[in-house]
Amino acid sequence: MRIATSQIYSSSVATMDSQQAQLLQIQQQISTGVAISNPADNPLGAAQAVQLSATSATLTQYASNQNTALTSLQLEDTTLTSVTSTLQSINSLIIEAQNGSLTDSARQAIAQQMSGYRSQLLTLANTTDGAGNYIFAGFQSTSQVFSNQSGGGVTYNGDAGQRVMQVAGTRTIAVGDTGTSVFQSVQAVGSDIVASGNSSNTGTGVISPVTVTDPTQATNNDGYTITFVTAASYTVKDTTTGVTSAPIAYAAGSSIPLGSPTPGMNVTLTGTPAAGDSFGVSPATAPQNTDVFASIDSIISALNTPTAGSTAATANLTNALNTGLTQLGNSLSNVITVQASVGGREQEVKALQTVTSTNSLQVTSNLSDLTSTDTVAAISQYEQLSNALTASQKSFAATQNLSLFQYLNP
Repeated sequence: MRIATSQIYSSSVATMDSQQAQLLQIQQQISTGVAISNPADNPLGAAQAVQLSATSATLTQYASNQNTALTSLQLEDTTLTSVTSTLQSINSLIIEAQNGSLTDSARQAIAQQMSGYRSQLLTLANTTDGAGNYIFAGFQSTSQVFSNQSGGGVTYNGDAGQRVMQVAGTRTIAVGDTGTSVFQSVQAVGSDIVASGNSSNTGTGVISPVTVTDPTQATNNDGYTITFVTAASYTVKDTTTGVTSAPIAYAAGSSIPLGSPTPGMNVTLTGTPAAGDSFGVSPATAPQNTDVFASIDSIISALNTPTAGSTAATANLTNALNTGLTQLGNSLSNVITVQASVGGREQEVKALQTVTSTNSLQVTSNLSDLTSTDTVAAISQYEQLSNALTASQKSFAATQNLSLFQYLNP
């Protein structure tokens, strides 16, 4: 078989060019530490690297979201701790004010102190984060959460939206609670039913806290009004159904059953009510019982009302303090419940942070293994190609000496 000299030259040069290109590529991998500099180097590896890079970016975003969520929840947790402390201080003042030996001026001093705590509570309700956003305003984060009303109470300027954040592939978590859910709500379960006396009463009647005798009765969720038609008799009206009982003879200290046909709770009246006096029993979730600021304002108003020389005023003060104590206790329980929820979300985010961190490290490691140069293997391959190129060059040089002209023209 005859092989042309030009064919030998072309084949040898092509082989050496290919070896030099491979040698250059490996040399670049060793010097840069990158095994895949462009998709042509390793198409399958490049595709896997793109997927891993996208996964890494997603995990990085989740980690950022988790940090932001945890910061928000920790701020709310700290704020609610302060809210709880403030409400407990107000609760202590109410108990102090129930001391019947206090003078009007002493109670007014307590009212002033309570007003200070009330202002502190409003400041906490209007807490902002580092960016100036109100944490209890829902989606209206740039609006002050609560503002005082001229006649007492507050106005909620936020909305019912609850801000959430994506913290994992299939998990979003609430990073805040609304002002209404914290300061203007109570829990339907576990809260005490509220007994109250009409502030316009002229007798000395005092209503006791509600005693639940049968928790299974649905009528426990109804509202009731006890009205004295005379000083010696009263009627009980279920304000939910509109049913009013026949007049019942009054005996101080006797329990008054509430609920029909089977009573589920009762209250006790003491003192001497006057004709026209009325008392109420309402669910903890009734609108007049859920606003903690309105409850505090009512207590402050009662403390500032003189009672000296008036047994009726003293009875009204006692009723107002008892009612306020029940309402505040329900509000305090609600805040504690909300804070427990916040704490649970904090723990969940921390657990997700651990998982995300582990996954990120694994993805980073996999991406590094895929795209980084195996230096030992690359140097070994470099030596092999270098030796092969040297052999090719020597072989090509020897082939050049096979020409017959070398012997014809010595």
